[in-house]
Amino acid sequence: MGAGHAHKLYRHGHSPVHDLPPHCKLVAVLCFVVVVVSTPREAVWAFAVYAALLAGVAATARIPAAFLLKRLVIEVPFVAFALLMPFVVPGEQTELLGVPVSVPGLWGAWNVLAKGTLGVGASVLLASTTELRSLLLGLQRLRLPPLLVQIASFMIRYGDVITDELRRMSIARRSRGFEARGVRHWGVLAKTMGALFIRSYERGERVHLAMVSRGYTGSMPVIDEVTASRTQWAYASVLPVLALAVCLLGWTV
Repeated sequence: MGAGHAHKLYRHGHSPVHDLPPHCKLVAVLCFVVVVVSTPREAVWAFAVYAALLAGVAATARIPAAFLLKRLVIEVPFVAFALLMPFVVPGEQTELLGVPVSVPGLWGAWNVLAKGTLGVGASVLLASTTELRSLLLGLQRLRLPPLLVQIASFMIRYGDVITDELRRMSIARRSRGFEARGVRHWGVLAKTMGALFIRSYERGERVHLAMVSRGYTGSMPVIDEVTASRTQWAYASVLPVLALAVCLLGWTV
């Protein structure tokens, strides 16, 4: 799978959460998200408990709250969509701060915000405690189709290559006195994107040729065999099991 690959979401550390095998964490997060989505939206208290569970995981992993909150910004488009729901969803009307809003829309907005935030939070925690290379090994261990794992691996690594190429092109433009100030400069930016595409395509061909010359036949060798003990599986199952208990209470209370 190649050398380790760090990413901006990952926070290096040594904690029980960091030390868990990646496939255990992947299964735990997936089960947690499924349980959260299955919880009735009227059980408001349940979502507060879910947030407390994630906070407990973050504390165990020694991930600062500020670190997580900054990475939750990715959820902003969903927040904007949710805030529109009380005004566009038809149904019974009520007043909120003197503004007429839809009751079904309010519940829908709460449903999207609560479940979406918890899902994103769990994903951010997973990425904060697991390196990309380990995530790929975990997906491979979970018997995800090898072709999909390879595509994800190449996409992650090649994404950095393209980003670096774009940065160098941007530096070259600025060194020649160019600075995009309006619509009239869009043509130059469009040509930049075209040149970037051609360079990326040519580099992809060179990379593939280099891999084939080194014996690549369509599958990547597995250097590290990731395994998990029963104790590690039990430790990883604490979060989804507790969440499941909360969900069942949410349906019965």
